[in-house]
Amino acid sequence: MSDQKNADGRRPGGAAFFVAALLAALGCLLLWQGLSIPDKGGYAGIGSGDLPIFIAICLWLLAAAHVWKGMREGSHRLPRQEPLPVLFIVGGLAMQLILLKPLGFSIASGLLFACTAAAFGKRRIHISLPIGIGFALVVYGVFDRLLQLNLPAGVLENLIFGG
Repeated sequence: MSDQKNADGRRPGGAAFFVAALLAALGCLLLWQGLSIPDKGGYAGIGSGDLPIFIAICLWLLAAAHVWKGMREGSHRLPRQEPLPVLFIVGGLAMQLILLKPLGFSIASGLLFACTAAAFGKRRIHISLPIGIGFALVVYGVFDRLLQLNLPAGVLENLIFGG
């Protein structure tokens, strides 16, 4: 079995090929689904199935770019992954899902913001939690008042925006 190497003497990047295969497979799935949607393009000729087809083409271009990068740069030692930041973000998402209904959108999203900030190294929750709640209140106000789209309201939203 021969060892294929690129011009630099390194092997092609296997991770890049794996990601390229996943992107190409997802592109094929989107193409299949896009072609199965009935064409109702109207006078413009653009129907609801055209967007998945466009995204499939973009995914194939990304897959080709990954193959190109894998061939050119080759494999190199990947940095060691830290699981703690991922656990912070996943834990924040789980807390938001659990607390969205009882506490409301702003507090649950503020906790998610604080957990995400902690994942990026900002562990001062007494600063990041109020900032996250403030951002979430702005988002709640835009969605609830301007766009008339209801988000789960809690005590804080009822105090500020009224029931």
